[in-house]
Formats: sequence, C-alpha cells, structure tokens
Amino acid sequence: MTTGNEADLTARARIRLAALGLFARQGFAGTSLRAIAAEAGVSHALVRHHYGSKEGLRAAVDEDVLDTFDTALDGMGVQEAGTLAELGAASAHLFGSDQVRREYLRRSLLEGGEISARLFARLLEGARDRLVALGGEVEGPAGRWAPYQVLFLILGPLVLEPVMAPGLPAPVFDPEVVAERSRAHQELIARGLLGAPRTE
Repeated sequence: MTTGNEADLTARARIRLAALGLFARQGFAGTSLRAIAAEAGVSHALVRHHYGSKEGLRAAVDEDVLDTFDTALDGMGVQEAGTLAELGAASAHLFGSDQVRREYLRRSLLEGGEISARLFARLLEGARDRLVALGGEVEGPAGRWAPYQVLFLILGPLVLEPVMAPGLPAPVFDPEVVAERSRAHQELIARGLLGAPRTE
C-alpha cells in the first residue's frame, strides 16, 4: 500500500515528467499548468502545491535535464575520456535513447532569452567541471574554449537533428551513426580539418 508521503512523491514526479513532455512538444509559453495537471492526472492545485508556479516547474524540469547531462559526463572514466569526441559520444549515447529530453533541450536552447542563456550557462559549467576533473587545461584561449567545444560536439547534432536526418542513412542518434560520428570527431581532433589522412 502506498503511504501518503510515497503518493506525494509519485505525484510530484508525474507532474515533472508531464511538464517535460508538454514543454518539449508545445514549448513553455504554449503549455498551461492546467494542461500539465491533466496530463499528470492530478489537480491544478496539487501542481501549485508542489511547484508554486509554471516557472518553478520549469526550473525543476531543467534540473532533471541537467542531471541527465551530468550523468552522461560522469559515466566517462579518466582512462576513457581522453578526447572531446569521447565526451561527446558519451552524451550522444545517453540522449540518443531519450527523445523527450532531446526535444526539450533543443526547444529550450532555441527559444532564446534569459532562461535559455541560464540553461546553457549551467551546461557550460558542467562541461568545464568535467574537463577540470579529467586534468584538462582551462586557462588561456584554448582552455577557455574547451568546454564550449565539448558542448558543440554534444549539442550540435541535438539541435540540428531535424534538418540533419534527411541526409543520413539512419536516425541521427542511431548507435551506428553515433559511433561513426565519434570516430570522425576523433580524426578531426587528431589531425585537423585539412590534415593528411592517417595511415594504418
């Protein structure tokens, strides 16, 4: 039997997941608290009880997505994470199996404005922290741009997924496409854009 506290926590999670899906499909402005309540199967009053406002709910959804991002980067061990490409591949694998969070993150970043900038800043902070933990250089021009480059590798395919898809033989986040993209990134980082092909 579910206790009052357990039921409360379950309702809170259902509300957050309902908001994630609706924000991803309809955008923040196009989603009402009443629509979220209906999707979650709870009352409008309970949504306000748990999150206070739509802005508070969006903040909770952002934290959920950021936790997913952090999990992807935390999953890379020091021995494995020798290149930016490998960091990008780790996140691509995780987001590749989570279309809703991909759509939410894409829409949130492209909406622009203060909230989008704040979300990107948090992603950037996470990337910088992981590079520091891996012994990466974060000083000087090259170091300053390193966390951005991590995000370019991760967020580029995510943001461009709808327009990339028609030109690829399989979905953008198909495991084989992700593996091929990762290998190409590693080649690019190793020898430069116009470098001579590597001999086997």
